[in-house]
Amino acid sequence: MTKPLDIVFIGLSLTSSWGNGHATTYRALLRGLARLGHRALFLERDVSWYAENRDLPRPDFCNLALYSDRAALIRDYGERIAGADAVIVGSFVPEGIAVIDEVLARAQGVRAFYDIDTPVTLARLERGDCDYLARHQIPALDAYLSFSGGEVLDVLADHFGAVAPHALYCAVDEDRYRPLDITKRWDLGYLGTYSDDRQPALERLLLEPARRLPHLRFVVAGPQYPAGIAWPANVERIEHVGPEDHAAFYAAQRHTLNVTRQDMIAAGWSPSVRLFEAAACGVPIISDRWRGLDELLPEDEAIVIADEAERVVAVLAEEPPREARERAARAREIILANHTGTNRAAQLLALLSGRAARRAAASPERPKASATAFDPRR
Repeated sequence: MTKPLDIVFIGLSLTSSWGNGHATTYRALLRGLARLGHRALFLERDVSWYAENRDLPRPDFCNLALYSDRAALIRDYGERIAGADAVIVGSFVPEGIAVIDEVLARAQGVRAFYDIDTPVTLARLERGDCDYLARHQIPALDAYLSFSGGEVLDVLADHFGAVAPHALYCAVDEDRYRPLDITKRWDLGYLGTYSDDRQPALERLLLEPARRLPHLRFVVAGPQYPAGIAWPANVERIEHVGPEDHAAFYAAQRHTLNVTRQDMIAAGWSPSVRLFEAAACGVPIISDRWRGLDELLPEDEAIVIADEAERVVAVLAEEPPREARERAARAREIILANHTGTNRAAQLLALLSGRAARRAAASPERPKASATAFDPRR
């Protein structure tokens, strides 16, 4: 595909990063598409909890439209969906199953699902309680774009009938995440919304080291933490850090912590955007362990992987600063070479080109979701 593409995204949120990791992912990807000369329209359901916390109400790198419900989406943008070169529906879109049905029925271009929550989605599909994607829709999609790689792609193809599963990881906006010369306020920090299944790792790898190192300073930033958490006196709490302040927040830390949801750990090969952001900012990273992490950032060369508090305490209290700087520089080099928004946009364009060529060579009769069911015996 050499001409500029017209791509429609229907996603959870572009305008608000409050309590979700989708917005920063879409922002990096769509900025990358704009840099490469392609057009994008992002369609977002207008919901109150994002309306009250919009930190990017008017993006300058794509067209944005808010819609009130599915009927309004189709009434106002049905023709655009039908005529786009590609339509990409994201995970956790309200009324997602019905929206995907509309896209499968109308879109003449490549029809893809972008799963920013792949392990969560697959677990919900198995339980039968996924309300934004139906199992029988997966084989009708032209492409399944997954936040998880590795073995998950085989599961998507073999167990769920995905025709073209590809890893499309999150990415970092290379223009907005970079090293800054800022005074260090904290020895270790963490940025993330509260999650029940991440909290034990946060307790083990940040709160316990804080108790053992009362002379050092720690910070946890993010919303929705329960009132009953016993924060050590040397742990500062910040309710929310907007994306425009992420780089400065990372730069004020001597080290930053990455912890992972259990579904992501079980799946492996599921990096978070916070990992890429911190690396692009040149901050030394300490992370919990999951399969595929050391393939992304080699252990001890570009990242510290800690299983217990003792490892974190040793790094904070004993490691020479030069070693931490060298690790951070290596991580930044890897991320900027492979995981920027422009990298990811180029990867997406190559995937769409391949699917479009395959579609053009196939029969003009396209499969409908209602007529295609996944047979678990296949």
